[in-house]
Amino acid sequence: MQLELTLYAPEGSDYAASDLGFLLHKHPGHLHERDTAQGKVSIFFPKVSEAEARAVIYLDVDPVALVRGKNEQSDGLLAQYVNDRPYAANSLLSVALGRVIGQTMSGKSKDRQSLADRALPFRIRIAPVAVSGGIDVIEELFSPLGYEFDAKTLDDTGRRAVFDLDLTITARLSKILNHLYVLVPVLDNAKHYWIDKAEIEKLLAKGGDWLPSHPAKELIARRALKHRRSLVEQALERLSETIDEEVEEESAADTGEEKLEKPIRLHDLRLDTVRDAILAAGARTVLDLGCGEGKLIRRLIRERGIERVLGVDPSVRTLETAARRLHLDEAGDRLRERVQLQLGSLTYGDRRWQGFDAATLVEVIEHIDPPRLAALELSLFGDARPGMVVVSTPNRDYNVLFEGMAPGTLRHGDHRFEWTRTEFANWAGRVAATHGYATDIRPLGPEDATHGAPSQMCVFTREGAA
Repeated sequence: MQLELTLYAPEGSDYAASDLGFLLHKHPGHLHERDTAQGKVSIFFPKVSEAEARAVIYLDVDPVALVRGKNEQSDGLLAQYVNDRPYAANSLLSVALGRVIGQTMSGKSKDRQSLADRALPFRIRIAPVAVSGGIDVIEELFSPLGYEFDAKTLDDTGRRAVFDLDLTITARLSKILNHLYVLVPVLDNAKHYWIDKAEIEKLLAKGGDWLPSHPAKELIARRALKHRRSLVEQALERLSETIDEEVEEESAADTGEEKLEKPIRLHDLRLDTVRDAILAAGARTVLDLGCGEGKLIRRLIRERGIERVLGVDPSVRTLETAARRLHLDEAGDRLRERVQLQLGSLTYGDRRWQGFDAATLVEVIEHIDPPRLAALELSLFGDARPGMVVVSTPNRDYNVLFEGMAPGTLRHGDHRFEWTRTEFANWAGRVAATHGYATDIRPLGPEDATHGAPSQMCVFTREGAA
């Protein structure tokens, strides 16, 4: 059974497809072999160029070795050696991936972390792959995640059809591999090893950021846990807790500004875009000023590359909510080391703000009285001086497009001001020139030809920052 990963670099790209070797931690010019409990895994690169690079992960299953030491929980010996499948045991490939490219699956790349953190155009081929339920199941599992696919039938005479499956998507490689780790065995509706509660943790670890919202999560949970009812119920309950928290947060905030912007899902877009900017810059420590209930922090701590986050907010009650939703009271030492919450004013400097790779102000500055902005600028850009600062704020030009919003009003009752695109650019340019930063201003949300995007973001990068 083999998995092919092809990375493309369209003309004008700022990366080379040959960097795939760095992402996989394998030299493209060498044959890499490793013996695993599932069989011998070979990794080689049949095509390497600036525009296109392909890696093949080939699993040579040893069926005799697999059944050595089997116990009474196993099927009979005849079933072990003679069955309906051409040993396209999907779960064997899944486990082997974790053994040989675990660092890639975790999103780490020693020499190309910025590439590991960004969405790239990939084609994935898996052959042969056993599918219980045929093409409809492939569609049900992969399409909601943004994949396009082509499946060629190799054999449909057994209990499970066997396909040559081709998938295309633009996404982070670690995300793709985590999708495959979970979904390839689910396609088969079978696993070659004993299932217990530990399998729930594996499922949540690999699918925690996408499985709760997947429309086929019940099917995925049932098949991944071999239809063991108690385990499936526990897994679905854990997944529901994640959804309930997100719904609770959205419902609690669904007034004023959030209610206006909800139809265009701007709130999630802001947070995802800020997170992606931080990851693309390779930042590992983040200062989140005006962290609120911890929505950005929750996104950041799902990323293995983020080592530390400090959230600062002037509201005790808001920080208590953040701590609860981040489960800090139940957290182990590792999470407590990664995440700290601090009560504090944003307009007074604090030595604890120093030494961070990145700082964020997500929809915060418009809540500060204009005469006090100078104090924030000095304490953040002048004193703390992180390597990068990401600031987002509403675009007042866009307000005329919000249905039911009276002319001259602001999106939220606590806003002290809202800047036009020109006003935001002027402020960003002045701050950058004063404190030695470069600016990159970007629209946030769908752009109108006349009024721009509903929100706007500036990425400040300190001159000379690594």
